[in-house]
Amino acid sequence: MGKIVGAFGMSHVMFSPDGVEEQAEAILDGMMQVRRRVAALQPDRLILIGGDHFNNFNLALQIPLALGVSDQFRTLGDGGVPVTEFPGDRAFAEGLARFAADADFDLVQAEEVVPDHGMAFPKLVVDPANAVPTILLYVNSGMPLPPSPRRCHALGIVLRAFVETIRPADERVIVIGLGGLSHWLRVPGEGRIAEEFDLDFLDILETGRAAAFARGHSSNDIVEAAGNGGLELLAWLVVAGAVEGSGGQRIFYEPVGKWITGMAAIEFSPAVAGKAD
Repeated sequence: MGKIVGAFGMSHVMFSPDGVEEQAEAILDGMMQVRRRVAALQPDRLILIGGDHFNNFNLALQIPLALGVSDQFRTLGDGGVPVTEFPGDRAFAEGLARFAADADFDLVQAEEVVPDHGMAFPKLVVDPANAVPTILLYVNSGMPLPPSPRRCHALGIVLRAFVETIRPADERVIVIGLGGLSHWLRVPGEGRIAEEFDLDFLDILETGRAAAFARGHSSNDIVEAAGNGGLELLAWLVVAGAVEGSGGQRIFYEPVGKWITGMAAIEFSPAVAGKAD
């Protein structure tokens, strides 16, 4: 059976360092730590979990959960991220969609996804050579009706079961939840950062309490506490579900006022354990 050897949560963008040089340097250093840790785990497959910024899915096509289904992806080139191509794994994505359907999850199979910066920037960070086949799991938190925290955590459990029961023996998989943390974007309150919420959420993940958080909070609760952009942490809950009950280690947290975002990364404990294999 396959194995999830690494699990991370990470913000999915950086902006100009002008005026926030020390924070930007700390964030870049943290992201390079994620790169090194991913490389050390020698993954056979990467699963990037995050949202689309209304470039593939929009208000005319309100899809909360989807899989990019392709053996090759070409990125959009937005947000200052260069256009690149990287390998996918159609068979993995189609197999996960079928497996999830048996577990009562309808994952839309998107045949012509063009990954925007939300996927392309993290891919560049963790796999700059574009060497590792990558599966794109979309949790579109910007939709008017996003998936609930509980459902996202449960999807992670299904994802782990798929890797461990269906995928080839000895396949090494890393899952990475992308986006967040708190930010208000183009709504009243833009510019706020809910630092206390961010730190509490990171502590919840570090101490293995994500399931309780997911059961006890609605998407509306998250929006109220962490802004509409804070819903991106739903992708982190999918990862937490995939390593259910595990704690983790914070890599960095920086509330960058100029970027109107609480920036963070965490490594869950299975990644640490995987290094000993």
